[in-house]
Amino acid sequence: MSTSTPQSSQRPSNPERRTEQLQRGPVMLELESPRKRIRFTTLIFLIVMSIYMTRLVELQIIRGPELAATAQNSRLQTLALPALRGDFTDLNGIPIATTVMARNVTVDPTLITDPEGTAAALSPILGIPVADIIASITVDSRFSYVAKRITPETWKAVAELEIPGVFSEPTTNRVYPNGSLAATVVGYVGAEGTGLGGLEYGLNDQLMGTDGKLTVERVNGREIPASERQSIDPINGLSVRLTIDSDLQAMLEKTLGEQVVATGAEGGVSVIMDPSTGNILAMATYPTFDPNDAFATDDRAKRNTTVTDVFEPGSTSKVMTMASVIEEGGANPATQIKVPNRLKRGGTSFKDYNEHGELHLTLAGVLAKSSNIGTILASETIGQEKLYEYLKKFGIGQSTGMNFPGESTGSLPNINDENQWSDTTFPTLAFGQGLSVNAVQATSVFATIANDGVRMVPRLIAGYSNADGVYEPSTIDSGIRVVSSDTAKTVREMLEGVVSEDGTAKNMQIPGYRVGGKTGTANRYDQATGRYSGYTSSFIGMAPAEKPALVMSVSIHNPKTSTYGSVVAGPVFKKVMTYALAHNKVPPSTTKPPKLPVEW
Repeated sequence: MSTSTPQSSQRPSNPERRTEQLQRGPVMLELESPRKRIRFTTLIFLIVMSIYMTRLVELQIIRGPELAATAQNSRLQTLALPALRGDFTDLNGIPIATTVMARNVTVDPTLITDPEGTAAALSPILGIPVADIIASITVDSRFSYVAKRITPETWKAVAELEIPGVFSEPTTNRVYPNGSLAATVVGYVGAEGTGLGGLEYGLNDQLMGTDGKLTVERVNGREIPASERQSIDPINGLSVRLTIDSDLQAMLEKTLGEQVVATGAEGGVSVIMDPSTGNILAMATYPTFDPNDAFATDDRAKRNTTVTDVFEPGSTSKVMTMASVIEEGGANPATQIKVPNRLKRGGTSFKDYNEHGELHLTLAGVLAKSSNIGTILASETIGQEKLYEYLKKFGIGQSTGMNFPGESTGSLPNINDENQWSDTTFPTLAFGQGLSVNAVQATSVFATIANDGVRMVPRLIAGYSNADGVYEPSTIDSGIRVVSSDTAKTVREMLEGVVSEDGTAKNMQIPGYRVGGKTGTANRYDQATGRYSGYTSSFIGMAPAEKPALVMSVSIHNPKTSTYGSVVAGPVFKKVMTYALAHNKVPPSTTKPPKLPVEW
C-alpha cells in the first residue's frame, strides 16, 4: 500500500507560468478600470437625471396647474371701480352737488431710480412742492400716494412722462358747481368721499352706491398686453332731487347775508315754503361755507341752523294763540279787550314792549299792535289746557318730520310736570316766551294758517333717481288739521292788519299783493350763562294773503342796529318775497283786504 504526501493533490508548481501571470496582471487592471468608471459615472448620471425628471414631472404634470395659477396670481391685481356718488339737484334738475371721475397718483418707491428728478418733473403738473413729492416717493414701502383726486387731464400729463414706478388708480371727486349755494342743506363729504354733514351725511347710504372690481395681470406695475381681464361693474348711488329752487335760494342767501352784515348781527336764518305741499323752496343760513373747501371753515358755519338751532319765537307765536282762541270760540276779531299798562299773573307783572296807558283794542287790534297783555287776556278765555293742546297740534316741541341730521325739536313745557309748569308758564307761553322753536317749525306754523288750517310735513326731498336715471317722486303727506279753514281765513285777515297802517309792519306791503305777517322780538337764552342775553328779531309772512302761495320767515340773531322785527328782518322778507312772487309767476291779488277794527 502506498502512502501519499499532502502535496499529492495539488498541481506541480510552474515558476515560469506564475512569473508570466504576474507580469500580465497590471495590464488587465488597466483595461478593466475605465469600464468601471464609465459604469459608475453613467449610474450617477442616471440617478441625477432621474431626480431631475422626477422633479420635472412633479412641477409640470403633477403640480403644474397649481404652480401656474400661483404664478398668475402673483401677477394679478384687483382694482376697485368706484361707484359714482349720487347727485343733488334742485327742483328743476340744476346740479348742486355731483361726482366726477378722478385719479390718484401712486408710486412704487423701489422702482424710482431718481427721486429728485422724478419730483422735479411731477411738481409743476401736480402743483405739489418738490420736497413733499420726494417725501412720498422715498418711503420704505412698495406703495405710496403722491396725489389724490386729480383730474383725468392732469393724469394724462403725468402719464406722458412715462416715469417708471409712477402709476395711478381710479377714484372719484365730489364737486359743488355753485359753491356755497344751499351748502348747509346739502352738506359736505370727507377725504374718503363719505358724507360728514347735512344731507350728504343723512343720506350717505343711499348716495354711496356699490363699488365694482377690475382684475388685471401686471408686471412691475404695468398691465400685460392682451392679458385676461375680469370686471364687475359698479352700481352708482341714488341721486336726490331737492325741493330747493336754485334761483330763489341764491337770492335769499345773498339778501340775508347782506342784512346780517348791515345790522352787525351774529347770524340769521330764513325759510321759504309752499304751504300747500310743505315743499321748502329756499333755506338759507348766514354765515355759511363753500363745501368745495369745507375744512377751511369753522364747524358752526357748516351747520344748518334753520333746524339745528332753536330760539324763543316771541310775538310771532301769538298767531297760535289767536288761532286757538278763535277756534275754541273764546273771542273773534271784533271782541273788545281792555288792555292795562301792567298785568299781574303768578306773582309777576307783565307789560307790553312799549309803555302805554290803558288801551281799548279789539282782538284784531291786539295782534296788530302786538300786545303781550292783550294776548294773555285773550288766552285766558280758553284756559291753559286748551292753549297747550293747540301748541302741540302746531308741532311745537316735536320733530318737523324732515329727518334732517342734527335737528332740534325745540321745547314746550309739559303741563303735567310741576317742575316745568309754574304759575307764570301759561301767560308767558301765550305771547311767545318759555317755549323754543327752530326756523322751520316757526315757518310751518304760518304755513298751517296759509294752508287753511292743515299742517303739512316740511319737505326737502322731491324724489330720487336710481342708477338708470328712473325718477320716483317722494310721497306728499296728507297733512294734519289743526284748526278749521274758517279760523285760518280769519287769522290771515288779522295778519293783514299787522302790515296795515295801524300795525307794527306797515313797511311790509308789496304793491299788487295782499300780504299778511307778524313781527317778533324775543330775548335770546344763552345756555352758556343760563340767562337771557341779546335778541332775536323776526318777521314771518305770506302772500297773497287771500290764498297764500308762499310763506317766508326771517330771523336775525343779536342785531346791533335795532331790535324791531319790522326794521331788522322785514327788509329781507319784502325784497325776497317780491322777487319770489314774480319768479313763481304768482298772479297779483284781485281783491282788497278787509278793514278789521283795531280799537273800540
